[in-house]
Amino acid sequence: MSTDRLLLLIEDDAAFARTLGRSFERRGYTVLLAANLDAATALLREHSPGYAVVDLKLEGNTSGLACVQMLHKHDPAMLIVVLTGFASLNTAVEAIKLGACQYLAKPSNTDDIEAAFGHIAGVTEIELTSRSTSIKTLEWERIHEVLVETDFNISEAARRLGMHRRTLARKLEKQRVK
Repeated sequence: MSTDRLLLLIEDDAAFARTLGRSFERRGYTVLLAANLDAATALLREHSPGYAVVDLKLEGNTSGLACVQMLHKHDPAMLIVVLTGFASLNTAVEAIKLGACQYLAKPSNTDDIEAAFGHIAGVTEIELTSRSTSIKTLEWERIHEVLVETDFNISEAARRLGMHRRTLARKLEKQRVK
């Protein structure tokens, strides 16, 4: 099979994977779906995709970063985009170091992902914001970082953050992330 428009989508949310896959198929891609690292590895035995879209958090708290590393080792020329609902500076840097060409926060659509495939080299023309990061944003990023570190154990995350478990639960309830 040709790698010209062959895309591997590693996503454990079956409904989202089907929707995104159909959208890419309408754009002329052939889409291979995998829900985890093992399924992706099995597909790579028979296919050589030129593109991959990897969800950062897969079933069983498996990290998509392991998939990025495996894909990059399989084919260093493969264009890999990481999608996540748990964006953080740490995971973005690691994804790029492991071989991803771009890192996008959900919600991202097919247009965003396809543009990311075309935006491989860094550019200096990115508009810099004059607004500094808010304390709420920094707090939210730190909460997500600790949640990932603790495998989403709210009690342990609250302890590490120095707050009551109910306070953390209320903060998470106010700002749900899919």
